[in-house]
Parts: sequence; C-alpha cells; structure tokens
Amino acid sequence: MRFSDRVAFVTGAGGGIGAATAKRFASEGARVVLNDVATENAANVLREIEAAGGRGIFVEGSVTSKAEVDAMVQKIMSTFGQLDILINNAGITRDALTRKMSEAQWDQVLDVNLKGTFLCAQAVYGPMSEKKYGKIVNTASIGALGNPGQANYAASKAGVMGLTYTLALEYARYNINVNAVAPGATKTPMTANMPPEALEKIISTIPLLRMANPEDIAGLHAFLASEEASYITGQVIFMDGGITVGL
Repeated sequence: MRFSDRVAFVTGAGGGIGAATAKRFASEGARVVLNDVATENAANVLREIEAAGGRGIFVEGSVTSKAEVDAMVQKIMSTFGQLDILINNAGITRDALTRKMSEAQWDQVLDVNLKGTFLCAQAVYGPMSEKKYGKIVNTASIGALGNPGQANYAASKAGVMGLTYTLALEYARYNINVNAVAPGATKTPMTANMPPEALEKIISTIPLLRMANPEDIAGLHAFLASEEASYITGQVIFMDGGITVGL
C-alpha cells in the first residue's frame, strides 16, 4: 500500500472532502490524524476508519490558534514519531455581499481558511524538514477567481494560492512538496442545504454536467501525497469539471 509507512494529518476531517480524504489515506495504509472543531463528527469518521481496519487518532484544537496547532503537532509526534503528510482542508464560508459583510464575517473566514492553512504549514515544517521529507496539500477553490457574495472566501482562497507558491519555494530544499487543490462545486455539507434550483443552475454550467464527489478530491489528495507526484510542487490544480477551461 502506498502509505503504509506514512502519517497523514487531515484538518476539517469531520465530513465532506476531509472525511473522504482521511478514509482514502487509511485505506492505503496510512496512520491518519483527524482534526475538526466538530469533534463528534470527526470521532464518527475515526470509528469508521477503525471498523474498516485502519489506524488513526483524533487531535483536538482550532487551526486558528498557533498554540493549539503546535500542540496538535506535538501530540502527533509523541504518538507516532513522524508526520509525513498534511492535508490543509479546514474551511468555512460566511457569505454576504461586500457592502453588507460584517468585520466578523470577514475575520472568521480569513482566520480559518488562510491563517489556519499558514499555521498548520508552519507547524509541520519542523518534523518534515528534519526528516527531509514531506507532502503538503492546501485547499484553494475556484471561488478564488471571484464570486458575488463571497469576497471573504475568494480573498482567503486566493491567499491560499499565493501561500502555496511561496511555501513550495521555501520548503523545496528540504524535499517538501507543497501543492494546492482548487475544487469546483462539490457535494459537501456546505452545498447540501442549497435549494435544488440553485444546484441545477450550477450543474448546468459545468462541462461534465455533475458536481464533484468528495472521493474525487480525495483521490487527487492521495496522488499529490504519493511518490508518483514527487516532482510536482508549487502547483494549484483546478478540479472543477472543466469550468475554468473557457475562462
């Protein structure tokens, strides 16, 4: 199995893409570390992984706090003695038109989506650089290209893209690959409550005429964290069913 000697840390692992990714890594032999502020959801995902024969732990903490992120990494190292893969998946939305967006809505999204990605990537630098091995996959979004009502989200994801490029340059000398996945419309808890007519309108704009499944994104995460992608770094891969082809 591809990841039998690896430890993978997945943030936002309580549902959607994060849960699918944690399960994918576990199914390929990785010891998986799950984190999510929705602790019970993450605990349920971990139970599913263990029931399927996988191995993992849950680490509690918020990606918006440097002290808590550092504590999570310390817990991983004390438990497994290594940390090989980071999937920076935690993210939120707080939608509003710019003229109506509150400072709190702006701060909350930037704190989780951008600051959280930065803090986790910063925290894993120590164990990865010491071992001279690491794979970091950040989560951007097609939303980085702009979307009405999501100035905060678009800014955070565009920031993730810039952060990815910079980390790739800084970390390359330590054999740490840093890439990002930019999903388009995906079947997640964030989209589950959208009105059917809104979903149909979105799907009609996608060349493949369907939304992504979380497992689709998980497959790309696994590839980018594998040795098959050892010469790929500093890339943002749009996984959007073809929407950006015509842009």
